[in-house]
Amino acid sequence: MNSLILQTATRVLVALILLFSIYMLLRGHNYPGGGFIAGLIAASAFALFAIAWGMESAQSALKIPPSTLAASGVLIAAVSGMLGLFSGEAPFSGQWLQITGGKNTGGITISNVLIFDIGVYFAVLGAVLTLIFALEESN
Repeated sequence: MNSLILQTATRVLVALILLFSIYMLLRGHNYPGGGFIAGLIAASAFALFAIAWGMESAQSALKIPPSTLAASGVLIAAVSGMLGLFSGEAPFSGQWLQITGGKNTGGITISNVLIFDIGVYFAVLGAVLTLIFALEESN
């Protein structure tokens, strides 16, 4: 499809959709959202990009083969789920890492739940894009 309007709108929309997917990913362990829905939203951005600019452009914009992305996501999710075993707790139990800064900064807290969601995000994004790219190649 060579629609100038679609290609122009896609430049802005893809960035906004990907930003929204990151937002949904980061709020997911406290509110509705998370890695699964965020991965689907990100995949929709690449699908829109493929419709506007072509499948080859979408594959090159991704930079990483989607099957590698999916496998990496499953590995990240599995490793984050097993972090509890290293501290003598059950698998998939919540683990938190407190990173403190200097004086008066308070620091940040990272949990393995967020890391698990990131793994799910990559797994879903890679799996859906593998499916989309395979369906396009079959035509």
